[in-house]
Amino acid sequence: MCIIGAGAGGLSIASGAAQLGRSVVLYEVADMGGDCLNFGCVPSKALIAAGKHAHAFTSGGAFGIAAAKPKIDFAAVKGHVKGVIETIAPVDSQERFEDLGCTVIREMASFKDANTVQSATTITRAKRIVIATGSRASAPPIPGLKDTPYITNEEIFTIDEQPKHLLIIGSGPIGLELGQAFHRLGSKVEIIDIAEPLGRSEPEHAKVLIDALKEEGVKFHAPVNTKLIRKTKTGVAIDLEDGTTLTGSHLLVAAGRRPVIKKLNLEAAGIITGNGGIVTDKTLRTSNKRVYAVGDVSGRGGLTHAAGYHAGIIIKNFYFVPFFKASAETNNMPAVIYAQPELASIGLTEKSARGQYSDVRVVHFDFEENDRAIAERSTKGAVKIIARGNGLIIGASIVGEGAGELIHIISLAMANKMKIIHITKMISPYPTRSEAVKRAASSWYTESVFSPKTRKLAALMARFH
Repeated sequence: MCIIGAGAGGLSIASGAAQLGRSVVLYEVADMGGDCLNFGCVPSKALIAAGKHAHAFTSGGAFGIAAAKPKIDFAAVKGHVKGVIETIAPVDSQERFEDLGCTVIREMASFKDANTVQSATTITRAKRIVIATGSRASAPPIPGLKDTPYITNEEIFTIDEQPKHLLIIGSGPIGLELGQAFHRLGSKVEIIDIAEPLGRSEPEHAKVLIDALKEEGVKFHAPVNTKLIRKTKTGVAIDLEDGTTLTGSHLLVAAGRRPVIKKLNLEAAGIITGNGGIVTDKTLRTSNKRVYAVGDVSGRGGLTHAAGYHAGIIIKNFYFVPFFKASAETNNMPAVIYAQPELASIGLTEKSARGQYSDVRVVHFDFEENDRAIAERSTKGAVKIIARGNGLIIGASIVGEGAGELIHIISLAMANKMKIIHITKMISPYPTRSEAVKRAASSWYTESVFSPKTRKLAALMARFH
């Protein structure tokens, strides 16, 4: 096997195949571990953790703890982020994969023909080739942007100085997570977007998160059109079409991703591409029957755990069920925005579900009624579960502290085609936030269990006990 790209998907496939005794050649021109380890999931969560500690200094009043202004050492914060990356890096290192038996080539790879990959020093012919080159930040076509200095997630964690006033283009997960983290660390933050923030999320849950950021002091300009972005003596200015002009010291562009395919010479291999990246079938095979694509570059979701899921499909189909191909198509892919409160979702939204099915039911449970949340003075948010009339779960959204952990319960249920009733059977330790998931599920039966008919039945049965 030949794999192009040593990010989450490529490394998982290389590890699995090598440990099964297969011959693996792995190409990577940049850092091992890909975007997630070096510029994405890992450093952003490390920065978010620093921001949470800073925020704790100012938010203890409800517990009888006087507010204090945190002293931020930005160089030390960057050192913390770097240290987290360095701690995880050995798992993704060239040395580890060579120890597993992979041949690792740290050069740019491209296709020579339908079954040949080449780099500066090496030509590889393989029975199977997997493209796992991921994606990179893309810049929207805003007038003046290309002539104005800006940063993306690839530079934000290594900038020399902390932004005094950070302007962010994009109100998606990256913009919201980094915007809140930098604000908590002392930067003034304004977020600009052409669309309503979190337009694909459950509206009432999106509002909880956006309102929380506004309460902390993050300013939003959305939805609004940007007329011009320009460089100034002190940083950058953004002229909005509503007549407003914003000025800041730094500009972060977090408004989308593009697949990394430009230098692969895919035409030589007969590989068809589309707007989302490389066109693949449900088994992740491209138009070239020898070549597969996984992760962001496949156009099937820009999430690290999606790439890991794809890797599992590849290993399963290549070596365990070659005649009954597993499909990479799923409605059970969870996603989390790691702001505070967190916003987690899986499957269909209520609006999408009602557009597809006529028997949709929705249940809720607010953290305002959860004893653990009350004890911790963190009651913002709720659990929302969407199901068919027979109780089969087809979607969910959770907003609140630890939502990314709680969505696991729904993910497990959906992966195993479990119904609402199965969640009601679990025993939750008290007091925990996970009780909110069970309470939401239990509310599915409230009307029927406590109806006049069942009250009469209970009265009748009580005569025999």
